[in-house]
Amino acid sequence: MTDEIDLKTRETAKKLFAGGIKMDPPYRLWKAFDRGLANDFSRFITGNLYSRSVLTPQERQMVACAVLAATRSAEELKLHLNAALNVGCDPKKLTELFFQTATYTGMPTVNEALAIYRDVLTERGEWPIKSEEE
Repeated sequence: MTDEIDLKTRETAKKLFAGGIKMDPPYRLWKAFDRGLANDFSRFITGNLYSRSVLTPQERQMVACAVLAATRSAEELKLHLNAALNVGCDPKKLTELFFQTATYTGMPTVNEALAIYRDVLTERGEWPIKSEEE
């Protein structure tokens, strides 16, 4: 069973985090402190939770981005915006998602999330977002 979870962990991590911006995933920080615990967390989060099929990878990343924006978790938001784009989230929908949070979290949160999003897109060479007319 562990081999199966390890395989799902590696496959899911590759889909989410291979490509795009250059930043270390949190796993590397965890591993520096406790390799065994880092592996356990990684298996649970990436191998079990993120590999579930109830939500599509795009839906799962959009939820992650909304929550991270709302909690103003800038570094994690940067990581998951990149992952969202890696799994095919529509850039316009991600923009809309951040504006939607204004109702619940206020405009400072929206402004912060959009600035982080612009930085991620710039680093990926995808800024500005192309409109449908272009």
